[in-house]
Amino acid sequence: QVQLVESGGGLVQPGGSLTLSCAAAGGTLPTYFVGWFRQAPGNAREFVGRLNRSGTRTSYADSVKGRFTISRDNTKNTVYLQMNSLKLEDTGVYYCAAAQMDPFGAADYDYWGRGTQVTVSS
Repeated sequence: QVQLVESGGGLVQPGGSLTLSCAAAGGTLPTYFVGWFRQAPGNAREFVGRLNRSGTRTSYADSVKGRFTISRDNTKNTVYLQMNSLKLEDTGVYYCAAAQMDPFGAADYDYWGRGTQVTVSS
């Protein structure tokens, strides 16, 4: 059983940056695909980006491409989501998730964190 804990959320002005962390316990992240998702009030949870098991390949939603970067620190068993040039529409609760098999969508992830709030506001 893998436990995922997100941290690093907060209040930031438009154009600012935040780095979210996803720390894992009970499992080794390099053996999982790790994804980031977000959910704004009244909206469905949406895909933000993902990292493959080897840590060599990432993919991102078009809405964040070029602004967000996913990375991993194996020594800390932690995955990061670096968010730059933040926009009002980036506001939401951000979740990390881990999948043992190559996931096609949110339903394919086996483990989820509880989320961390990101608010972009002037």
